[in-house]
Amino acid sequence: MQLLHNRNLLTQEKIDEFLYPDYSQDVFDPYLFKDMVSAVNRIFQAIEKNELIIVHGDYDADGVCASVILISTLKALGAKRVDVFLPDRDLDGYGINKNTIEIIASAGAKLLLSCDCGISNKEEISLAQSKGVDVIITDHHNVPETLPPAVAIIHPKVPGETYPDKGLSGGGVAFKLVQALLKDKRAAAHWQIKDTREMHEKWLLDLVAISSVADMVPLLGESRTLTKYGLIVLNKTKRIGLKELLEICGLNKNQENKDNSRRLFTSDIGFKIAPRINAAGRVKHANGAFQLLNTEDKDEAKELARELNVNNQERQQITEKMVNEAKLQIKETDQTNEPIIFVIKKDWPVGLIGLIASRLCNEFYKPVIIMTDKDGQIHGSGRSIEEINIMEKMIELNELFSKYGGHPQACGFTLKNSRAETLKKFESLFLEMVKKEVINKKIIPVLKIDTEVKLEDVNWDSYDLLQKFEPFGQNNPEPKYLAKNLTIASVEPVGNNGRHLKLLVRQHTFEHRKMIGFCFGDENIKGQNWCQVLKPGDSVDAVFEVSVNEWNGNRELQLKLVDLKLNQPIQ
Repeated sequence: MQLLHNRNLLTQEKIDEFLYPDYSQDVFDPYLFKDMVSAVNRIFQAIEKNELIIVHGDYDADGVCASVILISTLKALGAKRVDVFLPDRDLDGYGINKNTIEIIASAGAKLLLSCDCGISNKEEISLAQSKGVDVIITDHHNVPETLPPAVAIIHPKVPGETYPDKGLSGGGVAFKLVQALLKDKRAAAHWQIKDTREMHEKWLLDLVAISSVADMVPLLGESRTLTKYGLIVLNKTKRIGLKELLEICGLNKNQENKDNSRRLFTSDIGFKIAPRINAAGRVKHANGAFQLLNTEDKDEAKELARELNVNNQERQQITEKMVNEAKLQIKETDQTNEPIIFVIKKDWPVGLIGLIASRLCNEFYKPVIIMTDKDGQIHGSGRSIEEINIMEKMIELNELFSKYGGHPQACGFTLKNSRAETLKKFESLFLEMVKKEVINKKIIPVLKIDTEVKLEDVNWDSYDLLQKFEPFGQNNPEPKYLAKNLTIASVEPVGNNGRHLKLLVRQHTFEHRKMIGFCFGDENIKGQNWCQVLKPGDSVDAVFEVSVNEWNGNRELQLKLVDLKLNQPIQ
């Protein structure tokens, strides 16, 4: 009950929906979106008139998955002239730009469907309208004061929107449009594939799960239900490209199990699948990820999965170099005591600055804006802590940007020009706003612990109960437990260069339990090298998560360390 209370699940109705999500009951009617009828009618008009339809996505995992959801459904509905446009991070930037509209219009397109973007593109969509291109927006990002003049806007957060669930991902919003299309009576006459419409809808849920986890939307309500069922579909996915990606990630199903049922978790998406899909758009172009999710050729799928894996390895190497360069600049500019950090460097890859901002935000626990001066333009990406909404400040400074967008804790932008005075004005005004906000706030990182436990109570029965709380993610993190006064029996550095810590501990009994602390032997990450600090006989308090370690057909409970406190010896 403590875990339920911590998640503000206080009524039986909410508890039942959380613990036992039901696809038939907990997924809302897509026609609750106020513009859905207009969107569906315009799409069927385009299909019946054989108009050229362009799906404009985004270059991240959410945008790529949303694009695949829409494209595959339009083709299944008989659309003969349909294509996708995914922007280049460096050349096109985030969202829809005017040059793209010119290209789409000159190609003869009559309908543009945006996914995971578009809500901030009033001028661009006005231009499309003037050129005879109708636009339907599906998006979930922050809503500007003035909405674009689109034929329909499918967005859960626009003012006056009647749709109940406000936390959908871009892929989730695109999926709602697909659900509405499939429910329309005209769909039966246009249907082109052997799967039924109901089957087609369910097989799309693997992409909805990836988009929801990758974009870190709250895994509560409808998004939780879609993700829970999406994980089931992902485990059985028919997509050849996803199968090859799972193989290269080491997530291939356990061949020793007769039912071949290696379960996939949100952590598999967050740490293995999504980074590789994202790597395409960060290092090269998101088209590689889109093709992987669409291909029906096994050889092509294998090669594309290999390329994404290489892209991800390259991304990791470049990221580490950029983090070190950013830390050096922070030190040289004496910003460690400021309430917000700004870093800028010429020719940094635009696709990686968000990752650097995220890493440094977590490490310094304050907002971080990372910028790159590239080809005469200054592009930026920001990440923030829970206490400070950086998107509010972006909106106040909107006159400084040629484009911007994002969420309360994450933003992206391009300054109108790269003049030194513009950059200085942006940084000084942003700094002053943050200073005013934090002056009466006590901002310190807090580790939220669900409950205190005895190690002897952490067993397979308690783990089975814990499974009802999956899928874990934003607003539903993996439960963290506190165990006090553990006596250390052994300390062992493990992994490359001893970066990880393996402990053998006991508490109230003589039974020893293993604990693993990833990166607890890396002083740069955890602040101190616990492998060198601890010794047998020491007493510690430990915060940990419970998972399962599987190898060679064996399974054991794994106690994964989150934090440690060394207790003072009794005098």
